[in-house]
Amino acid sequence: MNIVLCGMMGVGKSSVGIQIARKTGRRWYDTDIVISDRHGSISDIFEYYGEAHFRALETEVVRELSDRDDLVISTGGGLVLKSENNELLKKNGRIFFMRASFETLLTRVRADETRPLLKDNGRIADKLRELLFERTPIYEAVADRIVDTDGRTVEEIADEIVALSEGLQ
Repeated sequence: MNIVLCGMMGVGKSSVGIQIARKTGRRWYDTDIVISDRHGSISDIFEYYGEAHFRALETEVVRELSDRDDLVISTGGGLVLKSENNELLKKNGRIFFMRASFETLLTRVRADETRPLLKDNGRIADKLRELLFERTPIYEAVADRIVDTDGRTVEEIADEIVALSEGLQ
């Protein structure tokens, strides 16, 4: 059974995923890192091939990882927007929605120039608010459990997810 982390960009899926892997001895994968290792930077993929191509690459990676066992998978922020991805991940995994407030997310992503969906004429706050409004109901619907992250350390969040995952086996 895999532990799958979903949530908005900037919520800490990668940092928490690494910590969960350390605590459990599982292998950690970040879908965005797998894609960029194979195909180049995500910003370049968006710019030259478009978002639809990037989403197809995400599904390719999900197909591959969902067939494996005992992984920690940190997903890209928009990966769960495609129902096929959710079905694949749920076959052999438990999905944890890492939830954070708009203010927390904005603080974390504001300085990150590598987020292609936030390149919106300098209106990062508006775009982030729009994405959060659009995606939160999907994250909540697909998640087996919701974990609030505001004001908590990576270690505290990882400990909670590990404990919850043991109860979901």
